[in-house]
Amino acid sequence: MKLRVLMASLFCLQAAQAQELVIRAGHLIDTAAGKQLGPTLISIKDGRIVAVAANLERPPGSQFIDLSDYTVLPGLIDSHTHLTISTGNQDPLAELEHTAAERAFGSLPNARAVLLAGFTTVRDLGSYRALVDVALRDAINRGDVVGPRMLVAGAYVTITGGAGAVTGFAPDVTLPWDLRYGTANSPTEVRERIRTLAGQRVDVIKMFATGAILTHNSNPGGREATPDELAAAVDEAHNFGLKVAVHAHGAEGIKAAIRAGVASIEHGTLMDDEGRALMKQHGTYLVPTLEVRECVGTNYPPEFVEKANQVMAAQLQNFRKAVQAGVRIAFGTDIGVCAFGRNSREFNFMVQNGMTPMQAIRSATVSAADLLGVAARVGSIEAGKLADLVAVRGDPLADVRLLENVQFVMKEGRIYKQD
Repeated sequence: MKLRVLMASLFCLQAAQAQELVIRAGHLIDTAAGKQLGPTLISIKDGRIVAVAANLERPPGSQFIDLSDYTVLPGLIDSHTHLTISTGNQDPLAELEHTAAERAFGSLPNARAVLLAGFTTVRDLGSYRALVDVALRDAINRGDVVGPRMLVAGAYVTITGGAGAVTGFAPDVTLPWDLRYGTANSPTEVRERIRTLAGQRVDVIKMFATGAILTHNSNPGGREATPDELAAAVDEAHNFGLKVAVHAHGAEGIKAAIRAGVASIEHGTLMDDEGRALMKQHGTYLVPTLEVRECVGTNYPPEFVEKANQVMAAQLQNFRKAVQAGVRIAFGTDIGVCAFGRNSREFNFMVQNGMTPMQAIRSATVSAADLLGVAARVGSIEAGKLADLVAVRGDPLADVRLLENVQFVMKEGRIYKQD
């Protein structure tokens, strides 16, 4: 029944794309200005916002949606997702039990769940099976499947046996090509991998500067990529107009990545004061992924749980220090570690640890749009931008957890969820 309702809504909106649509919002979160507005009308045509004002004249024959009882926000942005991994067996060795085709088809409900949770844009930072995320992005763009707008990494750029590799298997086992596609062990090899990924039309480069919690035989605090390799990655990526997002838990790896000029530090778990000062100096974004610590449990190998308990105890304290220091922060969940569709739980963790609700909302709208390089199209409700809108009953500035249950989702002028 729900699927039929969804498809009926899509058909109606597709048939009416040439018509103008007017939405009345009871309140509107102006993320560009960082303030809440009262009753507001939003005019939409051909998937874009035409006008936003307290009073608008409705064009003859236009559609009308009354959201007077709701607060309307821009479509939310998650800067760190993994839509093509499974939330079942969370041991990376499980990749050897599944084909790339299984991972591709398994990603379809993940993408739908994230969109219906209100996240109309995501930056998907790699999958073990290389390029499955590229295929998912393209399927969504063609309209074959329902999901958020995706910017994808294609594969993890990592050292042999590093944090982005499948590890823990016997030495006489040879991995298939797509499970070692991003391996690089020198500045030259890093450049070659990035050229190859760019040739496969990726939108961002994901690299590992330190070990990981969710990788066998990996030290999260230890450095992996060298400063020269990180610098080569940033330089080569820039040649293709791409930004570099770097996984980094340990303090030294964080600082090496910042000095290399990366766009964002993912996790930043053990960041020290010098790292925070460098982030401010370079304008580097932190994508904190705070809820992950709540999700490393029964589906994970004991080794991973033990490392999480040891390393992530410092994460919330270091996040609070980053907020106080004025570090630029973009919303990201690492969803896939936690269940798909619960992305908005991250807001409450951010607010509990030093951000105001408005700061948290802006981290998932204007700030994330800036990090992803899509601020001209999304991140705020302004004329000329894509009509990505979500709505909740009540005031998310008073209770940010309301965002965990959005009642209205529109992407490019099409309604995918309506209360």
